[in-house]
Amino acid sequence: MAEVTLKPLADRVVIEPLAQEEVTAFGIILPETAKEKPQKGTVIAAGPGKRDDKGTLIPMEVKVGDVVLYAKYAGTELKLEGGKQVLVLRESDILAIVQ
Repeated sequence: MAEVTLKPLADRVVIEPLAQEEVTAFGIILPETAKEKPQKGTVIAAGPGKRDDKGTLIPMEVKVGDVVLYAKYAGTELKLEGGKQVLVLRESDILAIVQ
């Protein structure tokens, strides 16, 4: 079966969360229940932007390939075919672009 492709609308982005470290700095292996939810990921798709009250398109500040920090409980998690986990969220939930 073909892989599902997502095309975000308006000011939404699709992010692939970066894997969390499974071992602490002291060498302790963390179980799944102790890991924090990722807040850093790579933008894999971005919408065109949103429109203001006059209908003018406000372009996105992020682009595909950007590594970003996002709000802890933002967006909607989706599991794509093949088991890939992604997050769909609004651009306003992105806190910063990592440079």
